Amino acid sequence: MEDIWHLLECVHAPVYFAPETGPAYTAAGAGLKGFWMGYVASRAAALGAAAPEVVTAAFYNFAPARIARALPDAWHRCPPATVLAARRDVADRCLRRLLGELVDAPEIAEAAELGRRAVRELPTAGRVLFAAHAAVSMPDEPHLMVWWAATALREFRGDGHVAALLAAGVDGCEANVISVAWGLAPPEQRLNRGWSETEWRAAHERLRARGVLAADGTPTARGRRERAAIEATTDRLAEPLVDVLGPDGRDRLAACLDPLARRIVAEGGVPFPNAMGLPPLRPG
Repeated sequence: MEDIWHLLECVHAPVYFAPETGPAYTAAGAGLKGFWMGYVASRAAALGAAAPEVVTAAFYNFAPARIARALPDAWHRCPPATVLAARRDVADRCLRRLLGELVDAPEIAEAAELGRRAVRELPTAGRVLFAAHAAVSMPDEPHLMVWWAATALREFRGDGHVAALLAAGVDGCEANVISVAWGLAPPEQRLNRGWSETEWRAAHERLRARGVLAADGTPTARGRRERAAIEATTDRLAEPLVDVLGPDGRDRLAACLDPLARRIVAEGGVPFPNAMGLPPLRPG
């Protein structure tokens, strides 16, 4: 079965790519300009009208310039509460279209309850984006409850990954360089995350100086060990999900999410490659 965290990402991600996004934000009076303003504002809105410096810190691997191009302009165009409402409307419309009859499937209701329980019982300390999204009001409709839970839970793991990167001394730009060097993200990752060529080259140089990358930019044995350690720490910091749901509950949530994520991907809800760097699902 596909990794549960990957499934959660695929359930969450359609709100960034759906054709419903533009009309929903326009109807709400949001007037957000382009993909990245929509991405940054809709993901950050749970924090309130946060300053770009705060959002840059929380997102971690985006260039400050990328965030500053979206904020605070987005908040001048539309308050965060309105952005959140528009985002939920996008989720409702696109999930109904993508899932079709699966919107009423038993797996939806079961995943909704397991997701609700996880979000309500997981610890929030040190998990800023998770805490913010967990505090957003929970919808009543089961398919939206699944999306709400997926949104919060992917931030739970993401916050842990940021902690692992910090502990390993890997900054935001370096994290992106590593992802590209390991073949986990496309070369366009630099542009997608907003880093300049100068910043990107400097990150390469730092990683080479630390022995993480070879002179030709490929991973070294040391680099592979260090990245494996970061991923192991990330996985360990995500283990509270098992503490809350138990191994059987975690596996059952993954089993319920699997057909939903695969339908979303099959219907084009998440394009590959994509600006998020999200990889395709393994064949089911």
